[in-house]
Order: sequence, then structure tokens, then C-alpha cells
Amino acid sequence: MDILTVKSRHFLTRKRGCLDLYLEMSNATTTPPPSSSVGDYVKAIWELGGGTGTASTKEIADRLSVAPASVTNMLGRLRERGFVEYERYRGASLTEEGRLEALRLVRRHRLIETFLLEHLGYSWEDVHEEAERLEHAVSDNFTERLAEMLEHPERDPHGEPIPKVDGSLAPDDSRPLVDTEAGERVLISRVSHGVGGDDAPILVYLGERGLVPGRELVVGEVRALDGVVVVEDEDGVSHALGPALAASIFVRTYAESAQE
Repeated sequence: MDILTVKSRHFLTRKRGCLDLYLEMSNATTTPPPSSSVGDYVKAIWELGGGTGTASTKEIADRLSVAPASVTNMLGRLRERGFVEYERYRGASLTEEGRLEALRLVRRHRLIETFLLEHLGYSWEDVHEEAERLEHAVSDNFTERLAEMLEHPERDPHGEPIPKVDGSLAPDDSRPLVDTEAGERVLISRVSHGVGGDDAPILVYLGERGLVPGRELVVGEVRALDGVVVVEDEDGVSHALGPALAASIFVRTYAESAQE
């Protein structure tokens, strides 16, 4: 058997494996879970509270597109289950049990995003919404099979760290591009993305210009007057980024990134 035949069979086997995984996810979502599920709430509180902080009833209601009264009722149930600490008018924060549940779902979500981009040709602006639809429909066993197939990636397509199976999460020491100074040499660490497709145009714009995680930049100018940040990429191309674009990019000092 020649080497070309061996490689072809390996390629086809891998592609069939990817397709089987996707079909398993898709078939499991014929009846989508309600938006008021426990998983949706604990993940929303984790995201809104920055992992350890508090989320208000209004913030949660806006994030999940539900009525504040529904949030109040669900938070009471989550408190009874030991997932949150909650007092009316003071917001909700996750207990350790709630934090681990949120991180379990965040891990699953970011692995699915990575799979969709790397193996099914999704764009990085589309993977979030698709992963939202799929994350509640698969098991932990499926999640770990996916992680193994992807060779245990550390970050998702947007540069966000993927929690480990034990719930640990790598510290994020990145900072917004708007907080840099002229003359700094930085590396894009991650690009923030909102829910509901709000940031899709930003991701499309940045992706088309190669301003993605791992890209090296030199800061040329940070204008306090209008919030514009001017950077130059590795190819010497200059980009003038308005406030919304600059605020969505998080960077690390290049020297620090190069040492890892």
C-alpha cells in the first residue's frame, strides 16, 4: 500500500469522525432546552460577574431575554439547590458548586466552538450562536471525546481560555488595547464577543484584516479625544480602530507572550 493511499484513508477516517460527532450533536437538539435552564443561568451569572462577582437581576434578564420576575423566581430555585447566593435587590453570585457547573458548560461551549471552526468550516463570528444551541444537548462523555479529538486545545477561536476538566481556568492577564501606550509592541490575546450576534460585524471586520489572536501589533497612537487607537500589524499595514473595535481587542506585552 503506497503512502498516498494511507494518507487518503487517514483523512477520510478523520473526516467521518468529525461528521459523526456533529451529527451526534445535531440529532440531540431536536428539542432545544428552554432559555430558563439552570445551565443558562449559572453561565450567565459567571460571565456577567467576571467569574467571581455579582450579577444583578436586570443584567441576567437582559442577557437571557427573559422577564425580571422570571429571573427572581429562578434565582430562588438556584439558591435552594446550592448554586447561588442571592438576596433581593443585591444580585446573585455563584457558590463553589455553581461556579464549577458554569465552568463545565463554558468548557463544553468553547470546545464546540473550536470544533465548528476547525473541522466544519464555520466562521469565527458564527460559532458562538451555534455552540449555544448545542452545548446543553451533549453529555460530559461527548465533551471529553471532543477534547481528545481536538488534542486538548487551550483556547477557543476567540482566544478565550478553555477550562480544564477539573474546572481550573488559566489566569487571564490580558488588557484592553485602549489601555496601551504609543510605541508598545503587543500580541493579540483574545477578542471579546457579545451574545445574540451583537459583535458579529466587529468579528467580521477584524477577521478580514487579520486582527486575530496571535497577531503581533505595534501601537502607533492612542487618542484620548475620540478613542481611536492606531496600530501597525506584522505586514506593516496600519489600522485606525475606533472605540468599539479597540475595546474588543485584548492584548499582552509581546515580550511576556514570547517567553511562554
